[in-house]
Amino acid sequence: MHYSSLVSVYQSLESTSKRLEKTRLLSEFLKKVPEAELERTILLLQGRVFPSWDSRNLGFSTALAVKAIAAATGNTEAKVTSLWKKEGDLGKVAALLSEKKKQTALFATDVSVKEVVETLRKLPGREGKGSVDQKVKSVAALLGSATGEEARFLVRTVLETLRVGVAEGTLRDAICWTYLDPPITFDMEKNDIGLKDEETRDAYNKLLAVVQKAYDRCNDYGLVAATAKTGGVKALEKISLALFTPVRVMLAQREPSVAAGLERVGKPGALEYKYDGFRMQVHKEDDKVIIFTRRLEEVTEQFPEVVEAVKEHVKAKTAIFDCEAVGFDSKTGKYTPFQQISQRIRRKYDIAAIQEKFPVELNIFDALYLDGEELLDTPFAERRKLLEKAIKPVPKRVRLSELLITSDDKAAEKFYKESLAAGNEGVMCKALDGKYQPGSRVGHMVKVKPVLDTMDLVVVAAEWGEGKRSGWLTSFTVACQDDDNELVTIGKVGTGLKELEQEDGVTFNQVTELLKPHILSESGREVTVKPDVVFEIAFEEIQRSPSYTSGYALRFPRILRVRDDRSPNEVTTIEEVHVAFEHQRGR
Repeated sequence: MHYSSLVSVYQSLESTSKRLEKTRLLSEFLKKVPEAELERTILLLQGRVFPSWDSRNLGFSTALAVKAIAAATGNTEAKVTSLWKKEGDLGKVAALLSEKKKQTALFATDVSVKEVVETLRKLPGREGKGSVDQKVKSVAALLGSATGEEARFLVRTVLETLRVGVAEGTLRDAICWTYLDPPITFDMEKNDIGLKDEETRDAYNKLLAVVQKAYDRCNDYGLVAATAKTGGVKALEKISLALFTPVRVMLAQREPSVAAGLERVGKPGALEYKYDGFRMQVHKEDDKVIIFTRRLEEVTEQFPEVVEAVKEHVKAKTAIFDCEAVGFDSKTGKYTPFQQISQRIRRKYDIAAIQEKFPVELNIFDALYLDGEELLDTPFAERRKLLEKAIKPVPKRVRLSELLITSDDKAAEKFYKESLAAGNEGVMCKALDGKYQPGSRVGHMVKVKPVLDTMDLVVVAAEWGEGKRSGWLTSFTVACQDDDNELVTIGKVGTGLKELEQEDGVTFNQVTELLKPHILSESGREVTVKPDVVFEIAFEEIQRSPSYTSGYALRFPRILRVRDDRSPNEVTTIEEVHVAFEHQRGR
């Protein structure tokens, strides 16, 4: 299939902000996609070349993109950079220069979807001497064969910043519309779907749920679409969890008090310690153990003691666990903050030394799969009982999370205070009949912390410093997530970072180095960055504000730490911001 066909859809998707219209456009396009091209096409519609469960990144920086554009269009890097600063979008620069290149008709060829995916998939594997030049040449060859608009979207894809508004929910609905023949009609003039009655609505929602459940289990919309096309509902219902293929973790909503949390999940409810640690998804089959982060990155080598603890103290032959690795002081035995162990996540050398310095205990709090049985639809109370049979706990190695099941607000408050006294963040409240819903921020699991005055926010822009902070990025624009999973800005923050390299605290230089590879455009001192780096931010108050797209602003924000374990789709939601805003008004 020609890449130009996909580019036409990108253009149409860009031209509308209406979710149902996007769904219709996707559905009409997918009906024309050959089965052999479907999985690759679905990936490219999401701006990806690997499925969501695959943590490989293309790792192609804007600096490399400049080189590739220059090579493909016969221009100097200086000219590309100059035009980039003027236009603010490297994709647009590629389009402009591609349209102007001489004798285009003599060497432009049809770029195929297969060629794009296969070329870009080779980028992460290119390492060692000469690998950078090889990467640039590969992308330049694609661009050299592309038309202007093709080049625009190729650059945005290789930089992993496609942004044409294909949210997961939109893609789910489009797959349903295309392959499952839902009982709906689409009114183009009203941009609405027609449902005859409640029975029809229920039937439609059930079909959507089938697609969602399939995706929850495989984390791959390409596979879901291909399965729906060839086998329909029955085939989708057979998709199940696969060992060593990570799924997205279930996320919690937030409540201001234990009583409110217990009320939210229902009484009696389960309370667990909320550990200040590093979330892990552990997969086990016999003596094979693989560890994934909540960002679905594999970190097995970084935590050898966790691997050994699971091998020795988990009775189950096969398992997928949701866990928290918590740092502790080897002398006092007390838990230590997440920041103490966060440096272990990226460490690939001197593992034994850092393991001894920053040991961790694995606290297992949920099971998604045990001894060949998938447990996502099993009530939490039953999953917990199965966990208790599967784990042989050993303090400071592997254990089950501390748990209390109660209907008593006083007992719950006492448990909460005990958790805080032990050095934890607070408690989790869970409904006993709650299912495990990967990637969802569910109402049957809520977190309770002492204050609502911290948020996890992703950096979307920054400013270069001046004077003694010259050369560092300093003022950072941060964003939360709206109801459509889009990022909306909520303020700027520039305090909380250190100027000098110290053992405690993150420095401006460290954050600058984290953000540099993600810079998308520069205008004067201001830069926009690909959303990737997440800050935990404290603040004094939330205010209404028309200056930011969320409608809110943070008063006196301060950076507490970088959340290496958080991805951009796990940041604070606009609903949480609104709840916190209303809560402070009632205090």
